Amino acid sequence: IVVLLAIVLCAAAAVVSSWEDDNLHHHGGHKSGRCVRRCEDRPWHQRPRCLEQCREEEREKRQERSRHEADDRSGKGSSEDEREREQEEEKQKDRRPYVFDRRSFRRVVRSEQGSLRVLRPFDEVSRLLRGIRDYRVAVLEANPRSFVVPSHTDAHCICYVLEGEGVVTTIENGERRSYTIKQGHVFVAPAGAVTYLANTDGRKKLVITKILHTISVPGEFQ
Repeated sequence: IVVLLAIVLCAAAAVVSSWEDDNLHHHGGHKSGRCVRRCEDRPWHQRPRCLEQCREEEREKRQERSRHEADDRSGKGSSEDEREREQEEEKQKDRRPYVFDRRSFRRVVRSEQGSLRVLRPFDEVSRLLRGIRDYRVAVLEANPRSFVVPSHTDAHCICYVLEGEGVVTTIENGERRSYTIKQGHVFVAPAGAVTYLANTDGRKKLVITKILHTISVPGEFQ
């Protein structure tokens, strides 16, 4: 009986030792090492179950780490996809930065007699247009036989008559100048000059395209 008991004790010690070595070899972290050392303090017949619990805890931790790593990779992939989409959209904008349709303009004044539409600042459209950010483009439309009330702008204005005909008057430093204008004509309205005009045609609109050179805040005018 004594010999048999000694054999059982030796076998148990060998099993415990092999499990400890295996656990340290595969998981070799401080936490698993502490768990194994705690098992050593227990009675020999409780050590196998204790070591098995250590292994289960380590497996759960590995699975948790794997899930976190997978989530991190998924999040990184999503952010990369979003960045790629943004870069592609930016490239699409940059491919045709010089083309503007009617939807590119914002209507700032509108009445029964006409309207004024303004193109948004160039540097907001594309980085390629930052060199002309001091300039803005506007389109004035006056219906037949309409009159545009006197006004002034804090920007130099070069005006091109795109369609129709009429009369324009500018008042600068107390000096009044009046011109007859028609399609193809160009006239200048300096910053601060009072300007008013009339559409003298009874059938066609008077359409004037304006290039505004801002003088205070780049790209901003009032």
